Amino acid sequence: MKGGPGQGGATIPMQIRDIRVGDGAELVLISGLNVLESLDGALACAEAVRAIAERHGLPAIFKASFDKANRSSQDSYRGLGLDEGLRVLERVQSETGMATTTDVHEPGQAKFVADVVDLLQIPSFLSRQSDLIAACAGTGKPLNIKKGQFMAAADTLRAVEKARHFGAQGVMLTERGTSFGYNDLVFDPRNLLWMREHAPVCLDATHSVQRPGAGENASDGDRRFVAPFARAAAAIGVDALFIETHPDPDRAPCDGACQIRLEELDRLVSEVCAIRTAVANARC
Repeated sequence: MKGGPGQGGATIPMQIRDIRVGDGAELVLISGLNVLESLDGALACAEAVRAIAERHGLPAIFKASFDKANRSSQDSYRGLGLDEGLRVLERVQSETGMATTTDVHEPGQAKFVADVVDLLQIPSFLSRQSDLIAACAGTGKPLNIKKGQFMAAADTLRAVEKARHFGAQGVMLTERGTSFGYNDLVFDPRNLLWMREHAPVCLDATHSVQRPGAGENASDGDRRFVAPFARAAAAIGVDALFIETHPDPDRAPCDGACQIRLEELDRLVSEVCAIRTAVANARC
C-alpha cells in the first residue's frame, strides 16, 4: 500500500534492513510486546504480528523492550535485562526473519544493541540526551526518536540534526502524546504533519493513550483510544504505526491498560489499510 495520504512523503526516507520508510513507501507496522517476559512469549507474539502484517500486505518490525528503565516504582517489573533480552531478540530474528527494534537507555548499551537489532529506539524521556543520541547514531543503525512528552513538534528537528550529525543512517520521529497537566497526555494530530517535515513520522498509538503516573505506583491508560488514534493517523498520513499488543493486556506487567489483544490488532490493521486506500483513491 504505497503513497499514503497526507501532505506528501518525508523529506529524507530511511531504510530499516530491507524495509523502506517514508517518501511514499508502504506503511510500516511496528508492533510487539511492551516488555520482554519470556522467549516463548516473544516468539509467539512475533509470529502473530508477522502473520497479521503479511495478511494485510504490510512490512513489519517486531518491538519489545529488554528493560523498562523509567518505571514508576522500584518494585515494578523491568524486563529480562540486556544480555538475556538481546538473546531473545536474536532468536526472534532467526526464527521469524523479522526486523526488530528495542529501547536504548544508556550510551554504553548502544553498541551491544546495534549488534543485534535493526532499529534503535530513543525513549521519549531521553529524546534530548545528546550523548545517548550520539552513541546510537555512531553505530550506523537507523534510529527511531520518540518525541518527549515535554517537547513541541518543532523541537524534534534538533534531535534529528543531532542524530544525522553523529552519523545515523536514517532517522524516524515518533509522536506519543504531549503532557496535558498532571497525569494525562493529549494527542495533537498536527504534530504528525509538522514532524514529517523533518523525517519519516510514526504514531505510537499505545503510549499516546497513557495516563502517566495515574495508576497505583504505575502509569494508567485507556486502550479504547488506540484504534481511533491509529485510524486518524492513517487518514492524515503517517509512514509507520507503533502499536503494542499482548495476549492478555490486563495481566501485562507494564502499560497493560494501553495495549490491545492480537485479534484487535488484526481488525485495526484492516481498518487502517482500508482508510489509506479510500483516501488515496479520493485524491486520484
